[in-house]
Amino acid sequence: MKQNNVKPAEGKLGILVVGNGAVATTFMTGVLMARKGLTKPIGSMTQYDKIRVGKGADKKYLHYKDIVPMTDLKDIVFGCWDVYPQNAYQSAMYCEVLKEKDINPVKNELERIVPMKAAFDKNFAKRLEGDNVKDCKTRWEMVEALRQDIRDFKAKNNCARIVVLWAASTEIYVPVNMEVHDTLEHLEAAMKANDTENIAPSMCYAYAALAENAPFIMGAPNTTVDIPAMWEMAEKTKMPISGKDFKTGQTLVKSGFSPIIGTRCLGLSGWFSTNILGNRDGLVLDEPANFRTKEVSKLSTLETILKPEDQPDLYTDYYHKVRINYYPPRNDNKEGWDNIDIFGWMGYPMQIKINFLCRDSILAAPLCLDLCLLSDLAARAGKYGIQRFLSFYLKSPMHDYTKGEEAVNHLYQQYTMLKNAIREMGGYEADEEID
Repeated sequence: MKQNNVKPAEGKLGILVVGNGAVATTFMTGVLMARKGLTKPIGSMTQYDKIRVGKGADKKYLHYKDIVPMTDLKDIVFGCWDVYPQNAYQSAMYCEVLKEKDINPVKNELERIVPMKAAFDKNFAKRLEGDNVKDCKTRWEMVEALRQDIRDFKAKNNCARIVVLWAASTEIYVPVNMEVHDTLEHLEAAMKANDTENIAPSMCYAYAALAENAPFIMGAPNTTVDIPAMWEMAEKTKMPISGKDFKTGQTLVKSGFSPIIGTRCLGLSGWFSTNILGNRDGLVLDEPANFRTKEVSKLSTLETILKPEDQPDLYTDYYHKVRINYYPPRNDNKEGWDNIDIFGWMGYPMQIKINFLCRDSILAAPLCLDLCLLSDLAARAGKYGIQRFLSFYLKSPMHDYTKGEEAVNHLYQQYTMLKNAIREMGGYEADEEID
């Protein structure tokens, strides 16, 4: 390993997950099984991917852990919050993502992961009925209670560091309100005044995490950390933040396939995306106000890759529609269906159809691992604020929209950003450019 200024990954890393449902339990079970050698962490780039460092005679392809000091899976300790009181074993069995034979070998460890009471407001997720909820009078009380949870977990489990990951349901859409979300001072005042319209519970989790020197990752499309006040908090605490919304199935395809159309200079008339899923996420998204949050994140991908101002002949008036349909029989086995209408030489029309029968939590679990390990790495490397190099993993990557910055959604450009960041943290030259 080359000389770098990244602090070593010594001691235990506590991963505190908001939510103890399908994604969280699949993630936790997989890590616990992998470190016993009973399964393989397939889909995790931090465990499998190799990056080129150096050029010419000095060229090598190395795993991330051979470039930068990464936390070993054996050093991870899990905790969680959830509105339902069932432990991680009971929840994993209930969710039915994994077979019993793939859960039972780590049953004892999963049973010990008992969710702390959630900071929850039913107005933000009307379809959830759980009662394992904190009794907080104000949003500020929520923050204080969550901070205490983080401190208690860290001490009890002898953790050197903590990362907080949101893997809970999508909240209703909270528009950015620049009278509340513009500065940290205004945000804190709104929390203390119990502004339940502008302050979502997820903001309390994010604030509490940063206040306790823990990186925060937003795995849903919630507005949570996508506001200037939270960027200010991340700067103040010198902590990394990233989000939003895990890029698992359909949007992964979209961010990887739309560059084919753009690079080949083909035209686009329309892109219709629909999903059917039946897990708790589908139930929550069946509520129009919650779907609106998801729709905003899913729609942003295409518009930043196929731009009318760059190619007016090809992309001026295409129609882009995203739909999510709750369909209980599918449970966690989501189906993403895309119909793409393109045109080519002399304007002649063609069609592409993609049918992705994916398992949502199986795709999300390795993302959770990578985001947690890389956020912890970023914190040890002294990187704070928005972590743009993690855009690869996210549907609607964070960016400073107040300065006219545009998110990078192009999958291969995102991968270049990820590789360059790891090279730099490892003491190598960031030697790839994004065109």
